[in-house]
Amino acid sequence: MKAKNIFQYALGGLIVIGFFALLYLLVVNAVPDGNKDLLNLVVGALIGSFATVVGYFYGSSLGSSDKNEMLKSKV
Repeated sequence: MKAKNIFQYALGGLIVIGFFALLYLLVVNAVPDGNKDLLNLVVGALIGSFATVVGYFYGSSLGSSDKNEMLKSKV
């Protein structure tokens, strides 16, 4: 496995784990009123990253990437 693939899988796993860990913490703990705006910003960024990871690994981007790798190996 290439170093690029290892990095992609590690980063994707870290984002997914962070997403579910944050959701768990939000359910278990109360958020102080002073931190709600910052928390909304962080949660929004993490949800966007999570959606991108899921879209890549289960959408057409992975198939397109695999096709490009296959074409490179035939040349």
